[in-house]
Amino acid sequence: MTEQWTVHVDDNFHYMDEDERYTHGRFDSYEAAVAACKQIVDRCLDPEAAKTAAELFESYVLFGDDPWISGPERAPEFSAWDYAKQRCHDLLP
Repeated sequence: MTEQWTVHVDDNFHYMDEDERYTHGRFDSYEAAVAACKQIVDRCLDPEAAKTAAELFESYVLFGDDPWISGPERAPEFSAWDYAKQRCHDLLP
């Protein structure tokens, strides 16, 4: 059996409440897990709901999903917040 990378999702609105956490899925590669995390963050970003990148990011950190990865070996940490911040700047001025 191949060891897998697992994507877990926390809820920024319920910060540190593990009862609100769920497992999104298991992936055969770290890269696939990162792609899944990015899709989760992208679904939380609605550029029509904000006027600036800063407003969009603030909304994300208050209410968005915060995916993270656990796996069979140590890998570079994926930061949903860092990714969201960059995407907000890509989507809005």
